[in-house]
Amino acid sequence: MWVTLAFGSALLLGLYDVLKKTALSGNAVIPVLFLNTALSLAIYVPFIVLSSKGIIGDGSIFHIPAGGWAEHRFVILKSFIVLSAWMSGYSGIKHLPLTIVGPINATRPVMVLVGAMLIFGERLNLWQWCGVVLAFVSIVLLSRTGKKEGIDFRRNKWIFFVALSAVLSAVSGLYDKFLMGRFAPMFVQSWFNLYQFLIMAVVLLALWYPNQGKGSAFTWRWAILLIPVTLAVADFLYFYALSREGSMVSIVSMIRRSSVIVSFGFGALLLHEKNVKSKALDLAFILVGMVLLYIGSR
Repeated sequence: MWVTLAFGSALLLGLYDVLKKTALSGNAVIPVLFLNTALSLAIYVPFIVLSSKGIIGDGSIFHIPAGGWAEHRFVILKSFIVLSAWMSGYSGIKHLPLTIVGPINATRPVMVLVGAMLIFGERLNLWQWCGVVLAFVSIVLLSRTGKKEGIDFRRNKWIFFVALSAVLSAVSGLYDKFLMGRFAPMFVQSWFNLYQFLIMAVVLLALWYPNQGKGSAFTWRWAILLIPVTLAVADFLYFYALSREGSMVSIVSMIRRSSVIVSFGFGALLLHEKNVKSKALDLAFILVGMVLLYIGSR
């Protein structure tokens, strides 16, 4: 069951990346991210209010416990980790082709794997190790393909931002496994959205608003409205996959990265990005790795 939930989350994450690229192209990053957090919070406010009034009872999966400082401090830490990852990732996806960003992001689970082995004692079988090796091969091939477009993986700052986002996302994935062992998924997801909204409000007012006009101007796009909806449902499926008995964070994270199929297809077919054939080969290694991981998890 947890594998099916992970694949559902992956499909929605692919749409999420496509919407981000559409919203950020030639647009200011900080206000787009702020609106995403505001709209995401709006999804959960009704559940918070109804739970506090007892209309949504303890027995419902949509019930949100109030909690105290002992619980909320863990969620606040998650908010800082995720927002740092998003700021880096949003900046990278704005300036790089989706057919480059997608495969890089798809290698995040390799970092999660190392952490899961060290922290949670998870162990992979032969099928799963083969999948991990293919993921490493794909990133080497992708770096070579990027050079054809003048993108040097060692010197391009936007590649650095995407890589930083991948590392922070891996940290967040490991931390999620820790949180799911202690708190209800809706508790983490709802309060996390509240805290990240508050943090982004401070960033918007302190950093972007006084300096607007010095960088990209902000333009409203309808894709901005859809970003938090796809992410909210994707995260809902993700958290419940992790909360299921026997779930492995390394495998769930790897499956989620199959979202690259959707974003890659959008970049290739609709944005007509370059060197698609070479990148498709790189992507194929990742996808085969996903299949091997799936076989190994059954």
